[in-house]
Amino acid sequence: MNKKHYIELAKKAAAIQIGELKKIKKVFNKNFINAIELIQNCKGKVIFSGVGKNSFICKKASATFSSVGIPSFFVDPTGVSHGDAGQIEKKDILIIISNSGNTAELVNLLKYANRFRIKIIGIASNSKSTLIKASDIKIIYPKLKESDPNNIVPTTSTSFVMMLCDCFATTIMEKRKFTKENFFLYHKGGNLGSSLRLAKDIMVTGKKIPLIDYKKNFNQALKIMNEKKLGVIVITKNKFIKGLITDGDLRRVLNSNSNEKSLEKLTRNYPLVINENMPASKALAICNEKKITSLLVVSDKDLNKKNKKLKGIIHIHFLLGSGLK
Repeated sequence: MNKKHYIELAKKAAAIQIGELKKIKKVFNKNFINAIELIQNCKGKVIFSGVGKNSFICKKASATFSSVGIPSFFVDPTGVSHGDAGQIEKKDILIIISNSGNTAELVNLLKYANRFRIKIIGIASNSKSTLIKASDIKIIYPKLKESDPNNIVPTTSTSFVMMLCDCFATTIMEKRKFTKENFFLYHKGGNLGSSLRLAKDIMVTGKKIPLIDYKKNFNQALKIMNEKKLGVIVITKNKFIKGLITDGDLRRVLNSNSNEKSLEKLTRNYPLVINENMPASKALAICNEKKITSLLVVSDKDLNKKNKKLKGIIHIHFLLGSGLK
């Protein structure tokens, strides 16, 4: 076989799936709305279950739900008869996926759920199947052409139900106004977590802040500068930000043997200030653009006020150390 023919076969398979996936619109009906409402109002966990290839779809779907703040996990239906049913409570919801809807391994799970009146969202292509008959909300998707040459290997059908579960999750995210900041709560690690961090997640606060009143003397400022090791010291007046003095400012005074050591006169007024909910990546961009090493952080409500109270300081080293680029 000509190796270039591989590409043609792959394109053919992809075209079949893309065409069939457009049928997802047929599922967006009253039953889909009812499923969203049921998940939205769930007081417990959203539990996915399925057999074979669908078990992997269920695991992925439950991971997606959990990642956006919807408590969820996967239950293997074959384990229900051996104690796993104890994980399922009356306030939970079951989302069960089966192409045929007649998978034998699901029978005991369906019986258990119906006995204890646990709500079931059944997803299948067979409207007369055991699963659909046992479900409170029936999501019936159309017959789909699989993308393999014999139209028997779960390919298109698994892609279809995965997309359907993703649609559940993204619809609920939109409904709940789920933001990047919310997403960061569940993704603090890795590159994704780094890109979602905010100024308040990285800034130093409390006693770590180099802070001094403008009436204090030069030697006190120098001591604090050396202790805090941030290269700047924030000058306050009546507990509000007056300005800042850099390590270089203090060193120049020392090296010049100048008698002018008034903190008020050394202070750089109008330092660059950002709000605590600014993305850390944007803070890094500002440091690079302005060629500065530190940013003062204030609350969102104080940002546009004349008098601002300091909440923290971000140093460029903290930003780079957190994995931002």
